[in-house]
Amino acid sequence: MVASQITPAFQIIGSNSTRLWGMDVAERTRRIATAAGLSPRQGGDAPALLVNAAFAFDPPWLRHIAAHPGLVLTLGGVPVLAHAIAAQDAQAVADAMARQRRLDSHGALQILAFEDGPTIENKALRKRETPFVTPLRPDTVRTIERASYFGAYKGVTDILTKYLWPEWALVLTRICARIGLTPNMVTTIGAVLCVLATWCFAEGRYWLGMALGLGFMVLDTVDGKLARCTITSSAWGNVFDHGMDLVHPPFWWWFWATGLVHWGLAYDTETFWWVQGVIQLGYWVQRAIEGVFMRQNGQMHIHVWRRFDSKFRLITARRNPNMVILFIATALGRPDVGLILVAWWTAISCLVHGIRLVQAWIVRSRGEPITSWLSDEGSIQR
Repeated sequence: MVASQITPAFQIIGSNSTRLWGMDVAERTRRIATAAGLSPRQGGDAPALLVNAAFAFDPPWLRHIAAHPGLVLTLGGVPVLAHAIAAQDAQAVADAMARQRRLDSHGALQILAFEDGPTIENKALRKRETPFVTPLRPDTVRTIERASYFGAYKGVTDILTKYLWPEWALVLTRICARIGLTPNMVTTIGAVLCVLATWCFAEGRYWLGMALGLGFMVLDTVDGKLARCTITSSAWGNVFDHGMDLVHPPFWWWFWATGLVHWGLAYDTETFWWVQGVIQLGYWVQRAIEGVFMRQNGQMHIHVWRRFDSKFRLITARRNPNMVILFIATALGRPDVGLILVAWWTAISCLVHGIRLVQAWIVRSRGEPITSWLSDEGSIQR
């Protein structure tokens, strides 16, 4: 096996006592590297992935540099991250990092200057961006925490998560990190609020239910951001969080309908069953379409295929957009009409997803590749 095919071992060059999200540089780097499948460097092992302790960087950068042998990411000419194949290159980079100076000679190494605005695709978070790189000092901590928090946001999501929650969730994420709450603890608190909201809907206490649901929806953002910012994501946490997201909406819509009796707006039997039939069946069919699309297209999500799909994800009939409909309808004194509108919007959203799935089949039948518009928008700059 040639050196360029060997997974590099990581090494931190220098020291830095400044803490970020409650972690020092050594601990944060270790978590990021471990999550990327890297182990600590022993002696002069090569290839090596060198990390400059004077800087803070978004985790995607480490994975990107690790995947590109010979690549050096610099800020102001100073190496921040480097994947050195040869021992002599590793030593040259380490010396430059230790002195916080430019590389005197980079030979076969390729320089990627952060100032040039290189972009990389983050498939997990469905976006293309220039992840942050910043000198890590006490006066830059809050700026870096803000950058890492927003860096953990999905680029393609619903309208409330994208535009309404961020600032609230940032404050809560900082509080959770400071007091030592784990992402799973936050998910558990959110789960309790979710169950209480369900009970309120069944009792026709829609305003209290929506308030509790709001708390749950915000915490549903916080747990994921806390996990990514503190590098504490886990398989169980992912199952717990996404399992809650997947299972609870049908119960909310069912008990919203039964709670209408407390407002004197109960549906007749026929209306109840067609509304529930459309919502419940449409919800699972839409989820199934998304799953089929991912399996048939290399795990690429349907909402990142084309710009239209990403825009439609903002308003597609998922929990948050549906709650906007129900909020407005309840404010107008007609929670019954609100749920009927949710049923119609679910049917429309399901139809749109079905059409997109068929269109993907047609594209593949022509021998054309199915690729994300996020990947198409410019090549990765190296």
